[in-house]
Amino acid sequence: MAPVYPDGPAMIDLRSDTVTLPTPGMRDAMQAAELGDDVYGEDPTVNALEAYAAELTGKQAAVFAPSGTQTNLIALLSHCQRGHEYIVGFSAHTYRYEGGGAAVLGGIQPCPLPFNERGELPLEAVKASIKPDDSHFAITRLLCLENTTDGKVLSLDYMAEASALAQRHGLGRHLDGARVCNAAVALGVPLRDIAQHFDTVSICLSKGLAAPVGSVLVGDAETIARARRWRKMVGGGMRQAGVIAAAGLYALQHNIERLAEDHARAARVATALADLPWWQLAHEPQTNMLFLDSGIDVTPLIEHLAAAGITINGHRWVFHQDVTDEGAEALIEACRSF
Repeated sequence: MAPVYPDGPAMIDLRSDTVTLPTPGMRDAMQAAELGDDVYGEDPTVNALEAYAAELTGKQAAVFAPSGTQTNLIALLSHCQRGHEYIVGFSAHTYRYEGGGAAVLGGIQPCPLPFNERGELPLEAVKASIKPDDSHFAITRLLCLENTTDGKVLSLDYMAEASALAQRHGLGRHLDGARVCNAAVALGVPLRDIAQHFDTVSICLSKGLAAPVGSVLVGDAETIARARRWRKMVGGGMRQAGVIAAAGLYALQHNIERLAEDHARAARVATALADLPWWQLAHEPQTNMLFLDSGIDVTPLIEHLAAAGITINGHRWVFHQDVTDEGAEALIEACRSF
């Protein structure tokens, strides 16, 4: 059933997969959560979430934090020291949309590179960006990739090659995996098959997985211990956090395979509208996102869809658990009448 918002009837909201609302099953899990003080390490539900996330990804340990911005930040702070550098995509979330936290709080210099059309950092460009041992330069310490980017999935072969390159040059490997579960579902592999190529992985629980809040960072025990200390320092220590951790645990246990439904609806809409004269996608959908060509003037379309109870931000349309089959069909009908 589509969500009902306080100020009106059922809406179809395509702005982001962050607008999802907890399902009744998730709310029940939150209500029944066993609680303790997580700063003391005594919240059993937080501990269960962290253990499950570590097992799911084949890592030794995990730490639960309020947001993906914070899990990315504490990962970067755990890998790098002041005067170090990390290689990252120019339009990557960690570089462009997280307030410059690594530079401001950690003195970590970003080295941004453009993504190619597949959402990859070209490995020759990565190699050329690794600084020599020279006091003129920041010390290159970390390679940071993102999966997915603009709904594009990194291939297993690319991740293996990028990982091998980083290891040859003594670099740490971090994955901003805000939507890594979408990537795993699209590739048809378990999460650990992606996570094995990285030292740390940030997994957002509040996007397509539909938890109301939270992210987990997974990695080896020593790195996660450092990250837990950084979490406290940047204000992420929480007390009876099991109330929200229960939602995250429910999301990992019940909502990963369901992401295939979002992918299918995005593909369904793309196929159904392909014959419209104004319809042009920037690239074919691989997961739950459609990107209209940037040349399309979406201003009148925003107004037209709003009149049909459909909300979009612009060129990016994101499908999620609260966009049902009926919602996808309503979107197709509204677009055909534009």
